[in-house]
Amino acid sequence: MLSKPKVPVSEEDKNKSYFKYYLHEMVQAPEEHYRKVLDGPIDPKKALPIQERNLLFEPGYLEEEIGYCVMPDGTGYVSNLVKMPGVTGEMFDWWFAWHGLDDLRYTIWDNEDHYKVSSMQKEKARDPLLSYKEKYWDTTHRVYEDVGMGPETIYINFKNPGNLGFDVSKIGTKACSTIVCALGAGNPHSPFGSPGTVMCHFIREIEGGVELRTRFWMGWTFKNGKLIKGLPDGYRFPDAPLRALNLHNIKEFTNLAALLPKIFPEEKDNF
Repeated sequence: MLSKPKVPVSEEDKNKSYFKYYLHEMVQAPEEHYRKVLDGPIDPKKALPIQERNLLFEPGYLEEEIGYCVMPDGTGYVSNLVKMPGVTGEMFDWWFAWHGLDDLRYTIWDNEDHYKVSSMQKEKARDPLLSYKEKYWDTTHRVYEDVGMGPETIYINFKNPGNLGFDVSKIGTKACSTIVCALGAGNPHSPFGSPGTVMCHFIREIEGGVELRTRFWMGWTFKNGKLIKGLPDGYRFPDAPLRALNLHNIKEFTNLAALLPKIFPEEKDNF
């Protein structure tokens, strides 16, 4: 993928301990991962329906781990797989508790596309009595980023995986280190648009680190603990934002995989 100009930062940012990571070039993902997406949508029959999300706990891999498509009901689907050497589930949970407290923390994740972030419950993230997971559960991040369709504001409401129907008895086992999941909303024309989005970052231990299995189900949300299709009947989610989000997800999490083992020991107590 072609590089882009870096997101501008302030003079104040240059004095922060983690500014050095802004100066790094983005780590490049394997070309075949991008090619998988650029070659077109996957067969919807090989995608993981949201109703079967707990199949992620099963050993091995699903038939398609990287790709996007429109499901038969018109909803959108995006999936990705990223190997993260030297990363742990703890680091991954910490990142989602930590980065929402400062714009630069979000920008160093992807210095070409991530502009601003603000946790709307900062006091919760700074509560020393809470675990990393509890620091971000039931918080909302207002982010300004470009996921491939131009910069836009997106709201990401992080949830306890149990609230979104995941089998929490299997989290913290060999099957799954942790799950970062959320409900998203934003610009109606964005991948997180008004019909709703369910996001899942599923972390599983592998030799030497972890692997991230991401899923986005666009056109779905939860209300009062129940899965609800937010997409009107007869509407088909467009391909372009799905493809753009898939490419962006590959890019940002490849870079985070390289960043986390370095930054976690340096900044883990800096809330």
